[in-house]
Amino acid sequence: MSEAQHGDTVHIHYTGKLSDGTVFDTSEGREPLKFELGAGQVIPGLDKAMRGMEVGATKTVTIEVDEAYGPHHEEGVHVVERSSLPPEVETQPGTQLQASSPDGNVINLTVVAADDKTVTMDANHPLAGKDLTFDIKLVAVS
Repeated sequence: MSEAQHGDTVHIHYTGKLSDGTVFDTSEGREPLKFELGAGQVIPGLDKAMRGMEVGATKTVTIEVDEAYGPHHEEGVHVVERSSLPPEVETQPGTQLQASSPDGNVINLTVVAADDKTVTMDANHPLAGKDLTFDIKLVAVS
């Protein structure tokens, strides 16, 4: 059997869950997720969890905040005047928006609250500040 090592491309099936058991993502019904170990293509904790696994093996790993999407930063939460947004922009909580920074980078935002006068948006990754649990099966190594 092949063991997954740095530089290998791994193919995995996975289910990602929050600490309360809520599933936030799964590869069920899709092609396996494919990524190169050590290339920074997935969160560090998932990359590390794959090392030494053999094809066909399964395991469950809990990845702490610092090895997942990092802490939730309050400075990433912004309250803007509703009047500063184009009227056609959807502002229901949970809505995903994009904005451009002054240097032209795209910033992903999630609407977290809105009222008649203001809209609160969060630039943190939706999974920031959360420990994540993954059920993993290594399907192939190439």
